[in-house]
Amino acid sequence: MSNQIVVAGALITDNALLVAQRARPPELAGLWELPGGKVAAGETDGEALARELKEELGVDVTVGARLGIDVALNPTTALRAYRVSQTGGTLHANDHRALRWITVDELDGLDWVPADRTWVPELRQALTS
Repeated sequence: MSNQIVVAGALITDNALLVAQRARPPELAGLWELPGGKVAAGETDGEALARELKEELGVDVTVGARLGIDVALNPTTALRAYRVSQTGGTLHANDHRALRWITVDELDGLDWVPADRTWVPELRQALTS
């Protein structure tokens, strides 16, 4: 069995982090996450994240440094996060219920998907540095 990588982007602008509210699956609907998606065969993490954020959010991004550790979603799938910077496009929710900009003070109180909650310490550091 091959391992699947899922990538997520931490878009930070003016000390605020963009989070996306999931519409599906039912067990995760309504929870908040860093947007992103699966890396396809032949893609790098950065290529996949740029493609996914264009599809999901309508924005062009530059993918930067890794953020935190890989999070196991199941025995064959790992989730990893990267910092991203918007370089173009117009932000809108194509694949989520809602988008929201949050500050460092809102990180702990947000109803995160469980996997993304792992990165709260790194997100706090990124928002305050």
